[in-house]
Amino acid sequence: MNQTPERQMPDFDKMRDQMVNGAGVIAALDQSGGSTPKALALYGVDASTYDGEEAMFAEIQTMRARIMTAPDFTSAKVIGAILFEKTLGEAVEGHAVPTYLWETRGVVPFLKIDKGLQDEADDVQLLKPIPGLSDTLAAAKAMGVYGTKERSVVNAANAAGIEAIVSNQMDVAHEVIAAGMVPIIEPEVNIHSSSKAEAEAILADRLMAHVETLGAGQDVMLKLTLPDVPGLYDALADHPRVLRVVALSGGYSTSDASARLAKNHKMIASFSRALTEGLQRDMADADFEAALGQNISTIHAASIA
Repeated sequence: MNQTPERQMPDFDKMRDQMVNGAGVIAALDQSGGSTPKALALYGVDASTYDGEEAMFAEIQTMRARIMTAPDFTSAKVIGAILFEKTLGEAVEGHAVPTYLWETRGVVPFLKIDKGLQDEADDVQLLKPIPGLSDTLAAAKAMGVYGTKERSVVNAANAAGIEAIVSNQMDVAHEVIAAGMVPIIEPEVNIHSSSKAEAEAILADRLMAHVETLGAGQDVMLKLTLPDVPGLYDALADHPRVLRVVALSGGYSTSDASARLAKNHKMIASFSRALTEGLQRDMADADFEAALGQNISTIHAASIA
């Protein structure tokens, strides 16, 4: 009797090579419960048109599937994608989302693992505890997910707070590394902070101090707000334990974020709002794909500048 062959695990070495050397962007498709209503509203889906959380996530998954199946969403310009945990249980064109991304589009899948932010202390918001993390990591890796992403926030240039946020991120990063995955560490600096440039300088220093403690095989990626001083994070990008430094759009428009990114030659984009800017649910597919393609091309051009 013929048996269906088991799906082979993806080539994680090939994924690593793409993360280190790929010329492209990392799409942030990881809107969670807190950010999904706003993302849907920008997409032209009012909260009054869906009833409850399940319906809301069904709407955002339909949007994500539309993005992932668009002609320009391939490794030619998009080298990775960050997913919300609930997305792992969804399918696109009959395939589990991580499988579809890697095997059909050539896009490396990552998983958002943070569960939100703690209340502000010392001008920062640390990661909330992440219950069941080891089980989540094991299940995600078995599905072919290469790495994780975890976001916390710096609101002002407070040295004690920034040291706490980097230490908090590195504690989680070590758990991810131990599970055989690569963490994207994301201590976002609030773009509206009155001390943004000073906060970024402190953050660069503390990140380097912690990265210097990593041993062989303990690789990380960094996802950082586009800095006020271009090239601020170049030394981190050159560090042998840092596979890539990627930029978050942080509320900047696509054009503004892309212009800032083009001045930071060792960062590539990992945008969410800027990626989906101008997309609407009621667009004809051709118009939707053209608008998304233009956003991807703009961001891609800035990433490889």
